Amino acid sequence: MPLNTPFWWSEKGLIPSLLQPVAACYGAVTIWRARQASPQRLSVPVICIGNAVAGGAGKTPLALAIGQWLKARQVQAAFVTRGYGGSETGPLRVDSSRHTAAQVGDEALLLARPLPTFVGRDRLAAARMAIAQGARMLVLDDGLQNYVIEKTFSFLVVDGEFGFGNGLLLPAGPLRESAASAMEKAQAVVVIGGSFQPETSNPILRAALKPSAEAGALRGKNIFGFAGLGRPEKFRCTLEEMGCVVTGFQGFSDHHPYREKELEALQARAQAQNAVLVTTEKDAVRLPEMWRARVTVIPVQLQFAQPEILHALLEPLCA
Repeated sequence: MPLNTPFWWSEKGLIPSLLQPVAACYGAVTIWRARQASPQRLSVPVICIGNAVAGGAGKTPLALAIGQWLKARQVQAAFVTRGYGGSETGPLRVDSSRHTAAQVGDEALLLARPLPTFVGRDRLAAARMAIAQGARMLVLDDGLQNYVIEKTFSFLVVDGEFGFGNGLLLPAGPLRESAASAMEKAQAVVVIGGSFQPETSNPILRAALKPSAEAGALRGKNIFGFAGLGRPEKFRCTLEEMGCVVTGFQGFSDHHPYREKELEALQARAQAQNAVLVTTEKDAVRLPEMWRARVTVIPVQLQFAQPEILHALLEPLCA
C-alpha cells in the first residue's frame, strides 16, 4: 500500500481495528527476527539509511547527498542495496550502461551515479563484494530492518508531512516496526519537509527537496506531471512550489513499471492541455529508452537547514 492509504493517517476506524490482530502478528515476527539475528561486523564502517514506514520517506535523496559528500572527500565508498523492484538476485555491481531498472531497480541506477553500487538480495554478500572491490566505507540503503549487517551509524529518515502516520504496524498502519524501536536503532533523524517533530534525544536534521536551478526555466509554463512514488503528490507540490501551472497530474504506485500505452495516454493528455510532460529522476530511469527524450525530468537535491550538523556526524566516520 502507498503512504497515501487513507486509513493509515488515523488509528481510529473500522479498518485499522479489524487489521490490528494481523498487525500484532507482524510485530511479533519482527521482534522474533531481531532477537534471532547475529549481525556481522564488517572490516569497514557502515552508514545505514532507513525509515520506519512502508513506502518512500526520502531515503534515496539522503543516500545521494551522503554519497556525493563522501565522493567530494575522495572516500572510497560504495552503496549496498537490495535492488528493490529488480529481477537480479546478485550479488553484482551495477553497470548503468547495461543494467536496467527492471534488472536492478530504479534506486540502484540513481545510486550508481555518484558511487559504485552493489545489489544483492543477500546484502551481506553484496557488502563483502564491495569491500573486495576496494570499498573502504559502505552506505547501506534501506537497512534499518536488516539484521544481518552491524551498522556503525544509522540515519532514520522521516517524511515531515506524514510522520509515522497513525503509529500502527502493518497492515493496520504504515510502520515496519514501532517508531520507538526505529528511533532507538538510529543515531540521528532526518526529517524531510513538513513540521513533524520526533520525540528523540538524538540529533534532528531538517531538510527539504529542492529542484535544480535548470528547472527554473519551467516557471509559469503549463505542466502535466506524473510520478510513481510512496507519496506521488509530493512531486505535484514541488511543481507548484516551482511556479509551474500544473494543468494535470497522474500518480502511480512506488516503483511503477511504465507501459507504452500508459505513456502514450499521458502524452496525449499533456498535448491536449498544451503542457510539458514532466516526471522525476527516479521515474525517468523506469521509462522505456525511446521515451526518455520525450519527457522532461525534474532533478531534485536534498538541502539541509544546517548542513554543518550532517558534516559533523560524518567526519568521524571518515577518520
